[in-house]
Amino acid sequence: MKIGFIGCGNMGSAMIRGILSSGLAAREDISAAARTQESQNRIREELGIGCASNEEVAASSDLLVLAVKPQVYENVISQIRTCVKDSVIIVSVAPGKSLAWLKDQFGRDLKIVRAMPNTPAIVGEGMSGLTPNESVTGEDLALVLRLFESFGKALSVPEHLLDVVTAVSGSSPAYVFLFLEAMADGAVALGMPRAQALRFAAQAVLGSAKMLLETGMHPGALKDMVCSPGGTTIEAVRVLEEKGFRSSVIEAELACARKARGM
Repeated sequence: MKIGFIGCGNMGSAMIRGILSSGLAAREDISAAARTQESQNRIREELGIGCASNEEVAASSDLLVLAVKPQVYENVISQIRTCVKDSVIIVSVAPGKSLAWLKDQFGRDLKIVRAMPNTPAIVGEGMSGLTPNESVTGEDLALVLRLFESFGKALSVPEHLLDVVTAVSGSSPAYVFLFLEAMADGAVALGMPRAQALRFAAQAVLGSAKMLLETGMHPGALKDMVCSPGGTTIEAVRVLEEKGFRSSVIEAELACARKARGM
């Protein structure tokens, strides 16, 4: 199976590294197209795969990942729509570009999967939501899921929830990094060196997420385990609630989903 990538920035590169490390494809079976010569050189040197034009990558691929910015999708698809095979599986990672819109842009029935990964794919801990169109078979979807699971976790969701995936997973690493930076700032204000503060904060978040996933407990129950009566933690939680912490996160996700739907 030949796998092609049009666009090979952070996300495309992370996906390729995951696929290669899992053994799902060999280097000679993966090719990529990138806009600048600098990017093409990086792809060859860092990933060890071939580079070609958009049209050449599209024509040679059995599975084609469109990993370019949403604003250039229409232009890229206009370049490649007559080049792709009838049997190709198209994987789109752009928010806001519906299956119906993608089908219309290609001008014919093709197997299309919308995907929303996130940047922790770079360290093999991504989370992706996938939505296939009616032309994608169960076997096709299982293949795409395996590819995405090579750099993290992946779940199939109905299309109307993909904008929610963008809000709760696709964009949320930025919220978490903001939270981590704020945690470190607080520790620095209390006298801890920044590098040490970031290490404490990051490991605390990593461990907390692992507890949630491995125990299956409700986050409220896990929170209560830390909050002793009259103790330090419940005092900190009281201040977070007073400052609208939960409401801020919820409103941020609602705004993110609205933006995704409008793209």
